[in-house]
Amino acid sequence: MAHEPTHDAERVWYVGYASNLGVDRFRCYLAGGRPEGGLRTYPGCRDGSDPAAWFSFEHPGGLVFAGTSGVWGGGMAFFDPDRPGAVACRAYLVTVEQFGDVVAQEMRHPPGGDFARALAAVVPEVGELHTLGPGRYETVLRLGARDGVPMLTVTSSDVDAVEHNAPSAAYLRSIATGLRESHGWDDGRITDYLVAAARLDGVWTPARVAAAISNGAAR
Repeated sequence: MAHEPTHDAERVWYVGYASNLGVDRFRCYLAGGRPEGGLRTYPGCRDGSDPAAWFSFEHPGGLVFAGTSGVWGGGMAFFDPDRPGAVACRAYLVTVEQFGDVVAQEMRHPPGGDFARALAAVVPEVGELHTLGPGRYETVLRLGARDGVPMLTVTSSDVDAVEHNAPSAAYLRSIATGLRESHGWDDGRITDYLVAAARLDGVWTPARVAAAISNGAAR
């Protein structure tokens, strides 16, 4: 992206690694709206402006589908830093307030509420990780820094403790859209990546994933 990030203590890189790889989907958290194929409409942040910058990268770890998504149905994506491999990511430069509001919405709390404000207050203290409490994405994980600004994502504190569950076709399509947009991957590479993440042979075979992400028949 053309915008240059600023050195600003009030900013943070929010790192997305599933459907949030797509800018339009991430904007639903910022400005409000319902992502294509999703089942939930988001209220948006108090400050609904676009990120000041964004960039794509891969980070060591693995993508895991578990639990149940209220937005897509089927399993949710989690970032497991202890799993071998690499996770495709996209980082967005947002304000600390926006970060708190985005994560609050991910955990079904209102933007600007007590949870969002409490999270924003502890962002400067996040070292490697910070657990906020019970919930789906209750742990803030630090993935390093860029231009002196921390790079933070959210996941579960114990991915293996969440029951693994196959994702929905709509979710896979949304992730695939983000992977094409952010990383320029072709459908073959996307299929391999998602099949490895799903780890559920017989549920999402390579052929079924390939059909789903090309808008073929859903399972």
